Amino acid sequence: MINTHPYIPNASSVTKEMLRVVGVRGLDDLFVDIPSFPFEIDELLPEPIGESGVKRIVEETLSKNKVYGTKCFAGGGPWFHFIPSAVRHIISRGEFLTSYTPYQAEVSQGILQAFFEFQSLICELYDMEVANASMYDLSTAVAESALLCARVTGRKKIIIPACLPWERKSVIANYTEPQGVLIEEAPYSKENGGVDLERLKEVIDDDVAGVYVENPSFLGMIDNGVKGIVEISHDSGALAVVGCDPLSLGVLKPPGELGADVAVGNGQPLGIAPAMGGNTLGIMACREDPGIVRQMPGRIVGMTKTADGRRRGYVLALSTREQHIRREKATSNICTNQALLAVAATIYLSMMGRTGLASISRKIIANTEYAKDRMRMDELIEPIFQGINFRDFAMTIKGADDVDGKIREKGMVGGRNLSEDFPEMKDGRLFAVTEVHTKKEIDELTSSIHEALGGA
Repeated sequence: MINTHPYIPNASSVTKEMLRVVGVRGLDDLFVDIPSFPFEIDELLPEPIGESGVKRIVEETLSKNKVYGTKCFAGGGPWFHFIPSAVRHIISRGEFLTSYTPYQAEVSQGILQAFFEFQSLICELYDMEVANASMYDLSTAVAESALLCARVTGRKKIIIPACLPWERKSVIANYTEPQGVLIEEAPYSKENGGVDLERLKEVIDDDVAGVYVENPSFLGMIDNGVKGIVEISHDSGALAVVGCDPLSLGVLKPPGELGADVAVGNGQPLGIAPAMGGNTLGIMACREDPGIVRQMPGRIVGMTKTADGRRRGYVLALSTREQHIRREKATSNICTNQALLAVAATIYLSMMGRTGLASISRKIIANTEYAKDRMRMDELIEPIFQGINFRDFAMTIKGADDVDGKIREKGMVGGRNLSEDFPEMKDGRLFAVTEVHTKKEIDELTSSIHEALGGA
C-alpha cells in the first residue's frame, strides 16, 4: 500500500527507476565521492579531553578540505564577488537572521520595509515598475515566469534559448510539465552564441505564450539582438522575458529599456557568498500591467500611511501564494522566500550605488577580456564564440581533460566542462573571472594551461 502513496516519491517501487535516471546502480553509489576514512569516536578520543582539545581536533580535520576562493575560475555560477563586510554584519542582526514570512504586517514592519527597499532597488536596476520579494533562484524565476506567460496569454508554449545548462532546463521542465506547458528551444548562433533571430522566427507561432532570452547568456556572451527578440515576441502576441545578471546592468541596457514584459535574474552576485554550489536569490520584476502584476508569484510589499497620515506603514499589497489565498486562485505554492538573501542584496546595492555598480561592471568586463586574450594559444586554445563577454567565457582547449588535472595540481579550479551540456562543444570549457581576480591570478591560470599543453 505504501508503494502507491502519492506523497512518498522515493518509495521502494520507484527507487530503482530514480537510480536509473540518475545513472547509478545503487544507493551507495551516490556517496562514492565522499572520502572514506574511519570515524570511530574511540579512536579520535581515546580519553576524555576538554573543549579546546575537541576544537583542535575538529580544526585539524577540517583543514584537509580544499578552499579555492579566488583560485576558482569555474564558469556558470556561483561566483566569487567582493562582499563589503557591512553586509554580513547587518544581516547577522536577529530581526533579519530569524525573519520568516511576514504574516502579520502590524508586527513585521522591519522586514516588510526591507522587502520594499529591495523591490524598489530591483525595479530601478532592471527599469521595471513592479518587483516581488522574492524567488529561490534564477531557474525557479524563469520557470515561474513561464507559467505567468501561459496564464496571461492563455497559450501553452514557451521558447527558451538552447544554450541553457541542463540543470536550468530541468527546473523549468519540472515546473511547466505538470501544467501542460510545452518547452521549445531556440537555436543559438554559431558565431556569437546568442539566439539566432532567423531561426527564432521559424519556431515562434501563435501558440507561443512567452519567449525567454538571457543577456549576458549562460555562456557569458553579451547579446546585441535582445531588442529584436523582444519585438519578434510581441509581434506574435507572446510576452518577452529577459534574464540579466544584476552586476552587468552597471553598463548594459536594462530589460525595461529593451521592452521586456518580465525581467529575471540571479541575485547571488549581490553580496551573497557561494555555499556548496548554491545560496542564491531569484530576482523577478515586471512592467506595470495589471494582468501581469496579478499573476506574479510570491508577494509584493507596498507602502501606505497610517489612518492619521502621520506615519508610513508597510503591507503585503499582493500575495498570490496558496497559503494566503484560496488555493484555486493561487499563482504559486512557493513556501517561503530568500528573505535573508534579499536583505543582503539590498544592503549591497545601497552601498555600491550607481557609480560603484558601474565601476564593478567595467572591471569584470576588463578582467574577462584580458583572461580570454591571455588564454589564447594558436590552434590549441580558441574562444568558441566571437564577441564581448561578461565574466563567463567559453574556450575550446585541445586535450581539455588532461589540462583540467594539471590545473587542479596547481591548486586551482578550471573551467566547467561544456560537453556535458552541449555535446557539440567537445573540449569546451566555461571559465569565469570577476572583479576579485587579480592580473597575477589570471596569469597563473593561463600559464598553467599553456604549460599543460607544452607551451611556454
